[in-house]
Amino acid sequence: MANEHDVDDILNITEEPSMNEEDEEEAMTAPEVLQKLEEAWLNEKFAPDLLPVKSNLIECMLAQIDAMENNITLAKKGDFRISVHRMEIDRIRYVVSSYLRQRIAKIESFTSHVLQEEIKRRDTDSPLLSDAELEFAKGYHNDVMNHLRNTALNQMPSNTSVMNLQETTVLPNMDSYVFLKVNETTENVLVEEETTDAGEEMMDFQKGDQHLIRFKPVAALVESGAMSLI
Repeated sequence: MANEHDVDDILNITEEPSMNEEDEEEAMTAPEVLQKLEEAWLNEKFAPDLLPVKSNLIECMLAQIDAMENNITLAKKGDFRISVHRMEIDRIRYVVSSYLRQRIAKIESFTSHVLQEEIKRRDTDSPLLSDAELEFAKGYHNDVMNHLRNTALNQMPSNTSVMNLQETTVLPNMDSYVFLKVNETTENVLVEEETTDAGEEMMDFQKGDQHLIRFKPVAALVESGAMSLI
């Protein structure tokens, strides 16, 4: 029979290393991974477009939940702090599930666009979709197209029964405004392209500043972590 231990000794996640970031040797602790996941969750929540998937963060925190649930059985029975740790487990579960739900909602809204973007990024270090999300997106797209063919396109004249994906693809509104926090000082960001009425506009972002700005000019900086949406 397993020995009982103090609940804080076996459930304190601050002591457990969790993952290695790509191209970095230093391991991240579970609280650091959770902080990164919460940042990714808020970025996904407020960004109009689908952001690259953070599969490594999700896998790490799911493993952390399993470890915490297994370890909680070793705690002294009746210790009131067990309920506190169960609340922490529920909080992590909520962040993970909300992050994944937001991504699925965007995949359903912009399926064709997402699949086209994934083709461009699949062999890069930051794919847009996880393997499971890619399988879901393909299946969802096929189901929608089959439904449209069976209920509408097959009933129309042959010269109008073909759907042009380039013309019918639903795109996210990249010009929508977002609130952001600057994590890294970044200079000479092109926020407005040159037009016939005005020249291009460059802007410097200082660490710690907050701004309300169109998403498109800062999309790459949000993806890189230089800025976070709030």
